Amino acid sequence: MQVKYDKIGINYNETRKADKYLTERLIHHLKPVNYELYLDIGCGTGNYTSEMEIKGMNLIGIDPSEEMLTKAKNQNSNVDWRIGSVEKTRLSENSIDGIVATLTIHHWSNLINGFKELNRVLKSQGRIVIFTSTPEQMRGYWLNHYFPKMLSDSIDQMPSFEKVKDAMEKNNISIEKTEKYAIRQDLQDQFLYCGKEFPDLYFNDQIREGISSFSSLANQKEVDEGLLKLKKDVETGHINNIMKSYENQLGDYLFIVGKSE
Repeated sequence: MQVKYDKIGINYNETRKADKYLTERLIHHLKPVNYELYLDIGCGTGNYTSEMEIKGMNLIGIDPSEEMLTKAKNQNSNVDWRIGSVEKTRLSENSIDGIVATLTIHHWSNLINGFKELNRVLKSQGRIVIFTSTPEQMRGYWLNHYFPKMLSDSIDQMPSFEKVKDAMEKNNISIEKTEKYAIRQDLQDQFLYCGKEFPDLYFNDQIREGISSFSSLANQKEVDEGLLKLKKDVETGHINNIMKSYENQLGDYLFIVGKSE
C-alpha cells in the first residue's frame, strides 16, 4: 500500500484537491470544538486536513506514504503530520476528540483491527466521520460499461456498509447516521466517479493517474480499449444512453457518522 501511494503521490495534488462542499460536510458531521484535537486517518497529501485546519481545527494527519506526507508538510506546517496506519497510529489512548477518514477504509488491511485502534485513541463520545462508497453504489457507476474488470476489482476491495457497521459495533462505535452523496457538477476532487457528468475527464492522463483504480488496479489493455469505446460514444452521443441506463437513487458515495461509547 505504501509503495502504491508513494507512486500515486508524485502528482496527486494536481487533481486531488479538497472539495469545498465535502469539506463542509465533514466538518458538519464531526461537529468540532475549539482547542480539541482531531485525527485525519489516511490523510494522503493532506488536502482535506489542511482545509479543516484553515477553518480552525487542531489536527494530526496520519498516512503510511512518505511521498504523500512530504507534500502535506510542504503545504501546511500547522498540522502534526505523522507516518503510521489505521492499525498502528502510535497515538496515546483516549487522546483524540474526533476522527475523519476520507476515501480510505477500502485500503485498510483489517476493518476490525482498524476500528479497534481508532476506538482506543478516541475519547468517549468522540465522533468518527467516514466518507466512502459501497459496492452497491459502485455497481451503479456507468464506468462499469467501459471498464468492467477494473470496476469489479475496485468493488471487491470496497467493504460493504454491513461490514463497516459490524466492525464499528464490535469496537463499541455506534452508527449515528448516514448521508448519501451524489456527484456535484462543481466537484474539485477528481476521485473515481468524478466524471459522472463529464466523461471527458477520463481522457486526462493526470486525472487517471490520481485515481488508484486506474493507476494500480486496472489492466492497461482494458483501459485503452475502454477509453476508445468511451471516446466513440462521447462523439456520437451514445454516452447519454449509457449514462441514463445507470441512473439510480443509491447515491454515489456515503458519509457514515459514528460515535464511541
